[in-house]
Amino acid sequence: MSERASRTTAFGLSAALTRAAVAALRAKAPGGRERWERKNYAGRTVELYAGPAAALAAAVGAGRVSPAAGAAVAVAGVCGAYDDVAGVGDSRRGFRAHLGALRGGEVTSGAVKLVGMSAAGLVAGAMLKERPLDKLLAGVVIAGAAHFVNLVDVRPGRAAAAVLALGAPGLLRPGHGGALAAGAMGAAAAVLPDDLGERAMIGDTGAHALGAALGAAVVAGNGRAGLVAHAAAVVAAAVYGDKVSEVARGVGAP
Repeated sequence: MSERASRTTAFGLSAALTRAAVAALRAKAPGGRERWERKNYAGRTVELYAGPAAALAAAVGAGRVSPAAGAAVAVAGVCGAYDDVAGVGDSRRGFRAHLGALRGGEVTSGAVKLVGMSAAGLVAGAMLKERPLDKLLAGVVIAGAAHFVNLVDVRPGRAAAAVLALGAPGLLRPGHGGALAAGAMGAAAAVLPDDLGERAMIGDTGAHALGAALGAAVVAGNGRAGLVAHAAAVVAAAVYGDKVSEVARGVGAP
């Protein structure tokens, strides 16, 4: 199978799995339908099924290419799910807010998520790259990409659209990076219509998983120079998280 056909297959399978998982969760609604509903920024009631569905598809898609990447995506999704449940009502966003709370003796769900995603990123980076510095940079990129996608998830469709836009260049790279990008993009494309239509939100579960999958694609498709550039970008986004979210909030706004 050619690389183009392989990536088309990865995109299609990821999108199909996402839609199937959404349908299955909606039919069963584990724990009751109220558990799967939230108010969005405009006060509209939206469903949360899209987040776990996208996380599952992204993890499976990444795992088909690299078990280490699949595990990192799964952990990012689980950490996001924990924050979706335990962090309800907590308006703090970004590394600085949660690290500030931690310095004050408060262990927030965001801090737990930060530690979990960082550890998963570093482990995956260590398995995806050979040289010590590259392993560290890869871990920063995976965890940082997961955080970045969550930072832009401030209005309908922003996070999924970011994954599609940032993942597209990876499709042109040879090797595993293209296949990983295709899987992340398939899941993002599957949830985008409902997200944009304010019928669903992907929450931290979907945003972190999709971001980690995007980060894994970047790691697989880049050498030292690319890793340095991407690591610098995600660290800068984390430092200026409020600004990143503000820009994302204004994109496409009337």
